[in-house]
Amino acid sequence: MDILVLMKQTFDTEEKIVLQSGAVSEEGVQFIINPYDEYAIEEAVKLKEEFGGQVTLLTVGPKRTEEAIRTALAMGADQAVRIDPGDEPLDEFGLSKILAAAIRGRKYDLILGGNMAIDTGSGQVALRVAEELEIPHVSAITKLTLQEKTAIVERDVEGDVEVVEVGLPFLATAQQGLNEPRYPSLPGIMKAKKKPLEQLTIADLALSEDELRPRTTVTAQFYPAKKQAGQLLSGELNEQVSQLAQLLRNEAKVI
Repeated sequence: MDILVLMKQTFDTEEKIVLQSGAVSEEGVQFIINPYDEYAIEEAVKLKEEFGGQVTLLTVGPKRTEEAIRTALAMGADQAVRIDPGDEPLDEFGLSKILAAAIRGRKYDLILGGNMAIDTGSGQVALRVAEELEIPHVSAITKLTLQEKTAIVERDVEGDVEVVEVGLPFLATAQQGLNEPRYPSLPGIMKAKKKPLEQLTIADLALSEDELRPRTTVTAQFYPAKKQAGQLLSGELNEQVSQLAQLLRNEAKVI
């Protein structure tokens, strides 16, 4: 079984976000594998261990993403492809075009990715890739069982579970609960240093300017408003309701 995993390097979840000139500063920041992508990597490695085959990572990012790639290789992936975006301004539309172009011509039975990236939270890229490749996709999966040419997938739907049967090849995005990602072992870390890492540029993919042109624009980034102290309402229930209505109208200005 040949499995492709879409991976992104993101800020460490413990990092403090610093805005400079309206943009997030990367100076001195620790980067990690996007946590949702770790579930995808783990599931791919587990399936390889059960059915055989090969796990290939694909990521779009600068040179620093190689650290995350080597970590994923140490978890058990076999090889990786890094596409350097250069100075190209990209949104989810362009990223999906790049990844789909890098996938075309490659052999695969299954594509896995994270449910979303913790930095942007859009949850679009992997599903757009599936649309570009014209294959089925199932999002936010919490269980995956392969049965020859089909798969039985359970997915999270607003606190309930939906069961889907889908034919191979298809793309799925991983949700928390799918598995427990392993820590890279020392032998795995040593082996990862020798595993193949293919380097590509956008020019290698022969994409047009229109295919890369962003369809969305970030106009501003700012910190959320600081939380204010809560207010405790007193009196009978009807008095509290009246107080609440006045506060919502006069202070919060939401009614």
